Amino acid sequence: MDKSEKKSDKFDWTLTLILLILFLVSCAAIYSAQNTGQYEENFLFKQIFWYIVGAGIISVTMFFDSEDFQKLAWIFYGFGVLLLVALFLAPSGIAPYINGAKSWFIIEPIGSIQPSEFMKIFLVIALSRAIVSHNQHTDVKTIKSDLSLFLKLGFITALPLGLIMLQPDLGTALVVLSIFTGLILVSGISWKIILLVYGSGATLGSWLIYMVIWKPEFLQKYLHVKTYQFGRIYAWLDPESYQDSTGYHLVKSLMAIGSGTIMGKGPGERQVYLPESHTDFIFSVIGEEYGFIGGSIVICTFFMLIYHLTRTALDTLEPFNTYICTGVISMITFHVFQNIGMTIQVLPITGIPLPFISYGGSSLMGNMLAMGLIYSIRFHHRTYMFSSRAGPRRQFNPGKGFGA
Repeated sequence: MDKSEKKSDKFDWTLTLILLILFLVSCAAIYSAQNTGQYEENFLFKQIFWYIVGAGIISVTMFFDSEDFQKLAWIFYGFGVLLLVALFLAPSGIAPYINGAKSWFIIEPIGSIQPSEFMKIFLVIALSRAIVSHNQHTDVKTIKSDLSLFLKLGFITALPLGLIMLQPDLGTALVVLSIFTGLILVSGISWKIILLVYGSGATLGSWLIYMVIWKPEFLQKYLHVKTYQFGRIYAWLDPESYQDSTGYHLVKSLMAIGSGTIMGKGPGERQVYLPESHTDFIFSVIGEEYGFIGGSIVICTFFMLIYHLTRTALDTLEPFNTYICTGVISMITFHVFQNIGMTIQVLPITGIPLPFISYGGSSLMGNMLAMGLIYSIRFHHRTYMFSSRAGPRRQFNPGKGFGA
């Protein structure tokens, strides 16, 4: 077998097929979504362009191996933080407020660039590097060493998280927390620490939701929170009562998906007008035109993607690669669950796009960079993962992380 054939064997064709399916779904949905008369731009051509750019990102990324990414981890992290700081300090001519958030650089003729989309991937690399480094220098695991690792990861996450919250961008901040949580669960940190921290967080969150719904005057009086700030929660629970304001998008989304029934109305047969449907509410377009079956196919495609990433995480022999896969899985799973959930009233509305399908250059490039990491893992390690030389498959042990 010649050299080119060996490289071909190491290429991740399964992931390529999944991404091709998502690309076709994205093109079909955006083509329908842009024909609402709201915009004159051709978002379909732009999305195809960003997919081509994303393919280039994958091509470059996959030729770096895990050692390269470990060496560059803190450079990537520092660069991402620097971009977020620059965004915060930049004048409005370069970084204007859009929909109340200062989250984008406007670069002509390229368009808008959202640094937080890339920061998520840089954070995955940095946290993975920190976990590997800590575990390599820890001879005996104790509660103290686990707490030290938790604090390290918390500090690494807190800096970009705080900068993203200042924009403000709650949706991306929640994605950052999901990445942090996913890596915490597989890092080997004792479950005693995890249950204590997240149990306390869940208790506090439940109390806040209770107070928002039943005792908003208490929060307004003692915490000086304005009632209107809870609009998204109220609109989520009772969208019909707020359909002229914060509940408008949710009501229209439910109408669109519900009217699609089982088979959908067919391509280009939309009847429900939903602003910004080519971005955050792209699933509503799919639900209306292709019905329950079309929506189910999209969800199954994401399931195949997550399953493939999980297999990669379990099969690779290097802990750093496992943590990279875990971070990417956490990010994409949260994106999919939150985006689809908010369109069907399962979750409150946040500005989170549907990965690989919603229109957005920065989002797509960030996701393609994440896929580039997966391609790299497969390209450089597949021979050993699936050959007899691999030895026994590594297992995940609660409280100990991944080991042989």
